[in-house]
Formats: sequence, structure tokens, C-alpha cells
Amino acid sequence: MRNRLVSETALAFAPGGPLATNIRGFKPREQQLEMAREVAQLLHGSSGAAVPLVLEAGTGVGKTFGYLIPALLSGKQVIVSTGSKNLQEQLFYKDLPALLQMLDLQVRVALLKGRNNYLCQLLLEQQLDGAQSRSPEVLDDLLRINQWAAASTDGDLGTLATVSEQSPALALVASSKERCTGKRCAFYDSCFTRKARQKSLEARIIVVNHHLFFADRILKDTGFAELLPDADAVIFDEAHLLADIAVTYFGRQLSLAAMQRVLERVETVYQQELRDTSQLSDLARRCGSRLADWAQMTQASGQSDWRPLLADKELARQCWQLLEEFRALERVMLANIGRSDELDDCLEKWLDYCVQLEQFFNCEDQSAAYSIEQGSRLPTLRMAPIDVAKACQALFEVQTRWLFTSATLQVNRSLNHFCRTLGLKGARELILDSPFDYRRQAILCVPRELGDVRSEGDYQFRRLLEVCEQAINAAKGRTFILFTSHRMLQRVAQALHGRSRYPLLVQGSAGKQTLLKKFRQLGNAVLLGTGSFWEGVDVRGKLLSCVIIDKLPFVSPDDNLYRARAAEISKRQGDPFMELALPQAVIALKQGVGRLIRDESDRGVLILCDNRIVNRSYGQAFLNSLPPMYRTRDLQSALSFLERID
Repeated sequence: MRNRLVSETALAFAPGGPLATNIRGFKPREQQLEMAREVAQLLHGSSGAAVPLVLEAGTGVGKTFGYLIPALLSGKQVIVSTGSKNLQEQLFYKDLPALLQMLDLQVRVALLKGRNNYLCQLLLEQQLDGAQSRSPEVLDDLLRINQWAAASTDGDLGTLATVSEQSPALALVASSKERCTGKRCAFYDSCFTRKARQKSLEARIIVVNHHLFFADRILKDTGFAELLPDADAVIFDEAHLLADIAVTYFGRQLSLAAMQRVLERVETVYQQELRDTSQLSDLARRCGSRLADWAQMTQASGQSDWRPLLADKELARQCWQLLEEFRALERVMLANIGRSDELDDCLEKWLDYCVQLEQFFNCEDQSAAYSIEQGSRLPTLRMAPIDVAKACQALFEVQTRWLFTSATLQVNRSLNHFCRTLGLKGARELILDSPFDYRRQAILCVPRELGDVRSEGDYQFRRLLEVCEQAINAAKGRTFILFTSHRMLQRVAQALHGRSRYPLLVQGSAGKQTLLKKFRQLGNAVLLGTGSFWEGVDVRGKLLSCVIIDKLPFVSPDDNLYRARAAEISKRQGDPFMELALPQAVIALKQGVGRLIRDESDRGVLILCDNRIVNRSYGQAFLNSLPPMYRTRDLQSALSFLERID
């Protein structure tokens, strides 16, 4: 017998229902209705666990409404977690208000981000007090932030429109764990971070991102605090990102820049409060100097894998000497405990950092990969679990209802890789294909003339450049060129500069959102990007007609975590390429391909400059996982199609 929630959900999508009445040109999509019914079935019933649902919804299915409508109608408390802040803000500021109005519902919803997205009023006050030492540009931005803060009700820096997202002033005033003084803060009662967290505990629909979700689970495990309520259900959108984010939270990372900031705070305490304790200042300065020298030594090694670095006896000796200096400062801070609230807070953080640093120097966990990531000034030490499946399995066995959805979960028409990676056993699996007519709307071209893509020699580069130039001209600009490496991006950008008659927008020349805004405004631009531009970018209509991908996005074999995972797979006689490298590359390629066709009226050409997809046996796994576009190896046919797109 059909349950009430399934029936109410179906009515919302029906002809004459709320969506058809309020959305001009609304057409019910079979896949969207099927998804909504599945989600309603998941949410139906009394409290307790249900079989997790893993659901791939192809581009155009309308998965956002497919899960939000049953969530709103269910009467249950639901956490919706996204992989990106862009989608998080879209759900909260656009989709949820629209649906609440259409469905005539009064439901309390909340948006919660990580603390560094909120303004810290104390830091703003401190920065304004010391503004004379800042550049005129930073001072101007601080004054703009102050003006905005006076009217802001939530302190969400993402809504600050008068200051560039690239402004260094934002980092100076963003809330951070290291600089938070908690209940001792003069602004505690009006703290934006605290108020946002309180609202989330009281709301029925809470919109978060995956980073915050895992941060909350780690906090709950400590037994000290929580950011989110124990909701009836959790919906993960952009679920393909979960495994990588889980690595961050089930692992550890230690920012030496954060340690340096504590040292600077200790020096300030000495200057302003404890002038009778010169040893405090002497040790803080010495620790800062030793830390900088040590960082320079690790950088000079050119090594990112931490374990081989420690095999260097001199570096190992320097590690333990550095820790001993830090312990000496720790002892002096302990001797002055209770004399300064600020110093007490510094001590608490310093003790934690020193414990973490000792753990990194020992490298005892054999189930983890250790690495050192060089920053602009000081490095970050990372410990990543080789396998997050067990940790995730324990998490997802908690008595609640789980939905995992994305447009890119299946590999070779199977969801096994996704479920295995997250330790999901016995989940209900469903693949809903895109309603788009890909054979009519799009062409996938793998040009015949390409050389060996693994070579970065002149011939292959010239051919890639020729393909890019021909496609850009045929498309009249309106092109994304997506790269697997920054090096190749810069090389192609430099070569195209001065030769292209269409505006070039290059990643790194401005922020991501600024570049996308320019791309839409210009109408004939060419955007060159890597990494973040492969996903979460939605450019519809004739503004984007061509996507060029330089090569299949396999992870680098030198990646520390990949090497550690591959070694574990080999130990049990498995195939690291088929079990790890290939599925990861398929998912990444699907994300890049998904930038092209975003609407049923879109038309375009995808040019993949990597003939391994047709020459190697594993290429079929890629092709089986991609939308069913018309395929050709004749570049001229693809260019002719591009020229016909008005």
C-alpha cells in the first residue's frame, strides 16, 4: 500500500499541482518523479534506520527538487549536505524559499557553514584599531566590512558584495578556531558563528556542506560538543566528493602556519600584559626562527612523502630539536598559567599542536600515508588513512536514514566502486539516466591526428594547440578548455595569448566566480581551467558550445595517498589500476564532460584530446560511463557541428 508521503510527493509534481501552477513551462520528468518517490519511501515511517539509498541522477533529472520536496513534506528533521558552498547557497537562498512558497509550507530552515565563513567581530575591532599599519587597499576593505557588519544579521562573509573575494582583509577578520577566545570574548552574545550553530540545532531542514558534516561527527566522537543535531535523515548531494573529504577528517593535518600564529599571539601577550617574563618572548621568537629554518630545510628536499624524509638522519635530528624548543616554550607558558586569559588560550592550542607534531615525527600508524605540503611560507603536515571504508561504515550505521546522490557516481554502469569506498553494505542502488537527447544535442570527438598523450613533446603540444585554435574559432569563442595539470594550462594559455581573437580567461588571474561571471558577460570568451572548474560550474545556453579536455584525468602515480593505497591493493593480489586509478579517472572525466550540456536546449561538442579512450581496452569503461553522445574521430565533422550552433 502506498504511504501518505509518497502520495503527497507525487501530487506536488502532478499536472495542476504546485510545481505546474507556479513554474512556467514546467514539464514532469519521469526520472525526477521516480527519484522523489524513492526519497519519500526512504523518509517514510517511524524513527530508526532504513536501508541507505545510493542514487545517481543524471544531468537534467532535477535531483534538487527530487529530494527537497519529500524532505519538506516529511515533517522530519533533515540535514542536507552539499560538496560546495555554491550549491549550499543555491539551496538555502533560492530553491528552499521557492519551494516553501509553492508548497505553502511553514518550515524552519537554517544554513550553517564552517566558522571561517563568518565574521569575527573581535578580530574586526582589533584590525581597525591597528589599521594604520595596513595598506590603503586593505584599510579601505576593512572599513567596507565594518559598514556591512553593522547591518548584517548573520555575518556570513559570502554575502559581502562590496569587497573582492580575493581581498586579504577577509582572512584577517574571518572567525578561526586558533583565534577564538570563546565565552571570554566581549562579543560572545552576538557572535555570528555561535548564533548560526544555535539556529541549526532548532531548524527542521539544515543545509550544510560535507566538510562541516564530518567536522561535527568528529566533535561528537570526542563527546565534548556538537555542531548539528542528530537528525532523522541525512541527504548528501554531490556525494561523489564524500570519500576525499572523509580522508581529511579521519586523518589529521597540522598547519605550521597556525603554530606560527600562536607564537605571534604569545609575543603580543608579552608586549601588552607580561613584560616581567622576558623568557616568554625570547622562546617565542626562537621557536619562530627555528620553525622557519626547519621549513626551509624540508622545502629544499623537494620531497612530499614524509616517511622517506625522516630517513635523513640530519633532518630527523632537526625535527626532534625543533620539538624540544617547542616543549621549552610550553613549560614557560605552564609556569605562567592563570596570569593571562590570552596566554592560557595559547597554551591550550600549543599543547595540542605539540602532541600532533610528535605523532607526525613518530609516523607510527602503518595504515596511513604521511605527507608534507609546502605552502607559501610554512608547510602543512598531513596524515591520511589509506582506507576510509571502515570509519565511514561505522558512521553510516548510526540509526538514521541516508541518501547519497550525485550526477557522477556510477562507473561502467555500476555503483560498486562508490559503495565499496564508503563501506556501504546492502544499500539500495538506483541509476536514473539524464532525460536529455544527447545523440541529437552533443558530439564527442577524439581527433585521429593526436600523438601519444603521455608525451609532453612538441608534436603533441602543437597538435593540442591546433585543435584548441580550430575549435575556438568554430565555436566563436564560447569554449572551456579543461586541463589535468597547471603546467599544461599555463603553457597553452601562453601560446594562445596574442593569437586568439576571443577573450581569454585563465584560472589564477582572478577568483573562480569572477572568471565565470566574466565568461557569461562577454558571451564569446574562452576559459582555461583545471581542478575546480571540472565540476560545480553551470553555464547554460549558447554561452558555452565547446568543452576541450586535454587528457584523461588519471591521478598522478607519484601521489602519496595513491601509492599507499595501490600498495595495499597489491598486497591482497588486487589490481590497483582497475580498482583505484580507473574508477577515480572515470568519475573525474564525467564531471568535466558534465559542463557541456546543462539544459534540454543546449547543443555542443566535447573534444577529448586523448586517444587512449579508443585505443586501450580500458577506454570502454569511460565510454560506458559517459552520456550517449554521437561519437566521431573526424575533427572536421565536429567543427562543422560547432559552426552550425547559432
